[in-house]
Amino acid sequence: MTFCNWHWLKRVTPKPWTPADATDSTVFKHVSILITAAFVLLLSACAAPQPGQKQGPVPAGDVYQQANRLTWGANTSTVDHVRQQGVHNYLQAQLHPTRCQLAPELQQQIDSMRMVQTPLPDLVQQMEQQRKDADSLIADDAKKAAQQAYQQELTRLRRESATRHVLRALYSPCQVQEQMTWFWLNHFSVHQSKGNLRALLGDYEETAIRPHALGKFRDLLGAVATHPAMLRYLDNEQNAAGRLNENYARELMELHTLGVDGGYSQHDVQELARVLTGVGINQTTSNPLQKKELQAQYVRRGMFEFNPSRHDFGNKSLLGKPIQGKGLDELNEALDRLASHPATARFISHKLAVYWLTDEPPAGLIERMARTFEKSHGDIADMLAVLLSSPEFLQAGAHKFKDPTRYVLSAVRLAYDQKPILNAGPILNWLDRMGEPLYGRVTPDGYPLSGKAWDSPGQMATRFEIAKAIGSGSAGLFKADGPQPQERAAFPQLANALFFQSITQTLSPATLRALDQATSPQEWNTFLLSSPEMMSR
Repeated sequence: MTFCNWHWLKRVTPKPWTPADATDSTVFKHVSILITAAFVLLLSACAAPQPGQKQGPVPAGDVYQQANRLTWGANTSTVDHVRQQGVHNYLQAQLHPTRCQLAPELQQQIDSMRMVQTPLPDLVQQMEQQRKDADSLIADDAKKAAQQAYQQELTRLRRESATRHVLRALYSPCQVQEQMTWFWLNHFSVHQSKGNLRALLGDYEETAIRPHALGKFRDLLGAVATHPAMLRYLDNEQNAAGRLNENYARELMELHTLGVDGGYSQHDVQELARVLTGVGINQTTSNPLQKKELQAQYVRRGMFEFNPSRHDFGNKSLLGKPIQGKGLDELNEALDRLASHPATARFISHKLAVYWLTDEPPAGLIERMARTFEKSHGDIADMLAVLLSSPEFLQAGAHKFKDPTRYVLSAVRLAYDQKPILNAGPILNWLDRMGEPLYGRVTPDGYPLSGKAWDSPGQMATRFEIAKAIGSGSAGLFKADGPQPQERAAFPQLANALFFQSITQTLSPATLRALDQATSPQEWNTFLLSSPEMMSR
């Protein structure tokens, strides 16, 4: 059921007013207007072209439209920047970013975080000691309180990681890199609740994902395959010779490289699991003892460990080709084979096109991207250049329905431009409510990228509430934690030059009529942010 279903419209149709409802006529008047205009907007959503329906092409020179699609959401600063550089030059700079610094006050927020100030091995050891201290307590009440404090600190670390991600997405000038960081975090998804993963998330994004988001896919794959977050999430730290655990091996082929139809077999899963034996984690300060003949094979990098005592050194066969038993080098050979496979080129190309363009991308575009993947040895920026400069992308129009993350970030970016928020908490809470919290996907497949996964009536009702909170300035984005005399925020001024010069040209007559019904700037903001046009890019 979509949000323009008739039964949904019946549910939100204002009921007849009765005198018993009139406890405050002024309040009632404004609530009534708000509900009526919301209903008009929903009607206009049904009248407007829906995601996936064919629309007229948007000219390649439409700066606002291209800025809106190349970023987490257009705002005045971005549109001005794209106009000054030109769309082509802006895209090239985005694909090969050099200066991605945040404003000092934003960077200061990030630099003060514990996960930034403490190296990962030290952070994990500190948290492990806190856990042991809590478990060692005898008194039940004290033990329960200490264990709760441990869990709360893990949650706080997760919140630090999510807050940093949101701040960069909102304000970094390197918007394509920020979107690709989210894309790869979703592609190589890990769930926050597994063990002590909440303490690992910040480092996972910072060292495994972000540096390779626009680089070589093989480098990205290797960084993920040796990061403790992935190894813990998919249980490879339990994988040892004679006690195979196939979890990571299976997802490495099905979700990360070849795809479910990539031509691998159950035998390949078992053989790759054998390759992965001994690839695990060491969160202590000491290394395990090794037999003399295995000592040279032992590898330790931070928390990553290859323990040859746990490795199956027998010869293997993967995708019809042999792999000689030789320790950790087997993993590098297997990853080379998976990353260079034609099925991987097609799978990654298709997923990128779904994310950036449409739920059903054209076969010809996928083929061009896959050829570029193979020719460039998996260069992600080169693939994106083919996609984002293609006629299919430039002429697509705004019909890619926004997932919750894109909706929230685009609304905040449009509302407040470069004004730094002081509290990301409301944004994180909105994403929780709409079912797409960072690091919150329970299954390893990541959140769905298709629009139909996010257009339910419940989603649309929540989006209207979020639009109202942002549009009225009551969201709490500018209320920092701790004692504050008052919130610095005022409601955003969305009826600005960007609206009249660019946005208004993209709005349907129904949406414009709904905006005309607003009785205050706050209501006007709400109606714009909840309009059908704000739901797609």
